[in-house]
Amino acid sequence: MNNEESFETKITNAKAILEKLMDPALPMNESVKAYEEGMKELRAAETMLQNAQMQIQIIKNQEQ
Repeated sequence: MNNEESFETKITNAKAILEKLMDPALPMNESVKAYEEGMKELRAAETMLQNAQMQIQIIKNQEQ
């Protein structure tokens, strides 16, 4: 079974981190850690999206 989180989960995680970052009471060091984690989630989601786009393009090319 694949333990990799889905694209949707990555986006949901990034949104939750954004909500956390909007808290003015969040200490600076926690803000930096949250920002890093959010960027990691977004990069992973972007990679998943690019892979899906490539797969779709391959399928389209095979149909032609």
